[in-house]
Amino acid sequence: MKIIPLSEGTFTIDKTKIFVPFDTGKDDLQKRPIGSLLVEVQPFCVITNQDILLLDTGLGFNINGEPQIYQNLIAKGIQPTQITKVLMSHLHKDHAGGISFRNNIGHYSLAFPNATYYVQQKEFEFAMDTGYPSYITDEFATLYNNPNVEWLNENGTIDNYIQYTITGAHSPYHQVFSIKENKETIFFGADDAPQLKQMKNKFMAKYDFDGKKAMELRQQWWQQGNNENWHFLFYHDIKTPVYQ
Repeated sequence: MKIIPLSEGTFTIDKTKIFVPFDTGKDDLQKRPIGSLLVEVQPFCVITNQDILLLDTGLGFNINGEPQIYQNLIAKGIQPTQITKVLMSHLHKDHAGGISFRNNIGHYSLAFPNATYYVQQKEFEFAMDTGYPSYITDEFATLYNNPNVEWLNENGTIDNYIQYTITGAHSPYHQVFSIKENKETIFFGADDAPQLKQMKNKFMAKYDFDGKKAMELRQQWWQQGNNENWHFLFYHDIKTPVYQ
């Protein structure tokens, strides 16, 4: 399998839940509001024998009228129309902004029309009910009654090689993915396992729905992953997007 990080850049986020671009070579974290966290926003493309997968869809920013995630894919030699499956961990705005594309008259359509989107149904319902600032419902409302969406309930397997597990750790219906092919395992924990340093240390975040459960799951995954030689994908890690 081939792993392609699709970094959208480095940002700070504080209690306002607004992602503000941060230049690591010029900006000073101490000048940002107290409690600001420094994070990367980094979807992943994974190429398997069966599919070209997209794992989460980023912030959904446009550059010169085109989605940034399109430009990042094309720069890696992949056309957006080639994506066959979009695996969504959850629908927070930094993970789900690129689900859809808004045209110049304000109409939203799925950004990857040839792909099947895999979304937990309860996550969608919760996100629609909760709304701003964590969820930007306009960006993913087009999932509703869309034939390109495969609604998931609890845990299961997609095409006999992608396992999805709902955790309820970072958010109530957050899910993680394990992709297994040719004796390789890729693990995508999204915001349950966002950075390498959180895997190596006992870390409990106040911003998690169930911080204790998230911490315990990271310890469990870290031990199992090291024993089984997993590839970890870290969505919010500036220095280490992929770790084996």
